[in-house]
Amino acid sequence: MALKTLVKISNVTNLSDARYCAGMGVDMLGFSMDADSPYYVDPTKFSEIRAWVAGVLIVGETTSTDTDTIEEMLDSYQPDLLQVEEAAMLPYLSTFGKSPDGLRLILRVDLSRLTLDQLDTLFQAGSAGAEYVVLESNSPLHLDDDLKTTLQRLAGRYPVLLGMGISAANVHELLTSLPVRGIALSGGHEEQPGNKEFGELMDILEAIEEE
Repeated sequence: MALKTLVKISNVTNLSDARYCAGMGVDMLGFSMDADSPYYVDPTKFSEIRAWVAGVLIVGETTSTDTDTIEEMLDSYQPDLLQVEEAAMLPYLSTFGKSPDGLRLILRVDLSRLTLDQLDTLFQAGSAGAEYVVLESNSPLHLDDDLKTTLQRLAGRYPVLLGMGISAANVHELLTSLPVRGIALSGGHEEQPGNKEFGELMDILEAIEEE
């Protein structure tokens, strides 16, 4: 199975999501390592899920800005990539990796907290060291013409994963009009073990399956 663009899924909490997404050809599966997150997956459950999926990169996701805490998380989870939300931490965190190239990093940016000028500045000054920059929004945000124009320019120069404003109906248009590296979607909770309504996530992935 192959998809027409790179896809990262965040907040994966269960084996059903992980196996479905891996089977669909998703590139990255993200798991929250924050104990206070509603999407937290403890290291034991994480290891069990990881053992069942192959061919995908595993992303450890955190909102923490405490480097000691992050180092402990990395020891417990040993993800392929680390996702953080503080750009200033990237240069230091890159030295944490065991490989000569350092730790692979993703920067998550909450668009609802930034003006377009601030977004520009963040990319120019703060995105260095991030393999991808995930653009999401913690509150509803319309993908208007001004934002699209800014994203066209930034995505042409930086490795952007678009994580907002995506639906099965518009995903092809967005991928055609914006030079993003890929898209970022969110998993979530099972209603009961083994029984989950994937809804929009499934619709979008099916929409971008290669013929």
